[in-house]
Amino acid sequence: MAFTNRDIWRIAMEQSAEDANCSAEDFEKQQNVIVTSRENSKARKYLELPLPCNLISYGNNIVASVQEECREIVSGYISKYSMEHCFETPNLHVLDDKLEKLNMRSCFMAEYFLPDLNYLREICCNYSLKILHQEDFSELYTDTWSNALCEKRKELDVLGVGAFDSGRMVGFAACSADCDSMWQIGVDVLPEYRRQNIASALTSRLALEILHAGKVPFYCAAWSNIKSVRNAVKSGFRVAWVELTAKKKEFVDKMNQ
Repeated sequence: MAFTNRDIWRIAMEQSAEDANCSAEDFEKQQNVIVTSRENSKARKYLELPLPCNLISYGNNIVASVQEECREIVSGYISKYSMEHCFETPNLHVLDDKLEKLNMRSCFMAEYFLPDLNYLREICCNYSLKILHQEDFSELYTDTWSNALCEKRKELDVLGVGAFDSGRMVGFAACSADCDSMWQIGVDVLPEYRRQNIASALTSRLALEILHAGKVPFYCAAWSNIKSVRNAVKSGFRVAWVELTAKKKEFVDKMNQ
């Protein structure tokens, strides 16, 4: 399937609509939208729906997918502050203070990237690249490649690209089939091999392979993960949307241990 940038954005918005229980058109409205979070078999596999509060923005507005007990709090919050400030402190403290009364806290904050076909191209590095498939992954579920692969959902890991130095794998990018139309890319490079274009070579090659398979690649990074964001941009990806997710306080406390 030959994609255009418009196709890629449309598919991403349609998937976000499945995740949030809204319509894709809601992300293009100028006014904010609040919907009820519900379970959906078509949502990204790692989402534990329904979510107490999930704020999504493609840059036009905020779509808030919430459980009913949070609706009034979230409605007041996104109505009071500007879109971009709702995803950062100090305004975020206001939301947290109110959610704490419901035993909830903000938990995940991330930027999501989509390939820009005007910039996506195969990037070279000084090492040989090899396409890997699911049957090649069995020995790779280690801390070394934990960004590329996820042992908890190994059945979703479908395609990868390895960089090799004299037969030794020194970098690895892989993707998980998180939903029917979009595959998420993760990448790892051994510390002593970094700053040699390996990550961008792997990411760009894998993105092209995913597109060739008829799927849309996407890439997620915390806004503060400068190395990861730089890799996304260098590899031909551009920021497409942002999300802020609240969870039960026990879940947040466990992550902070």
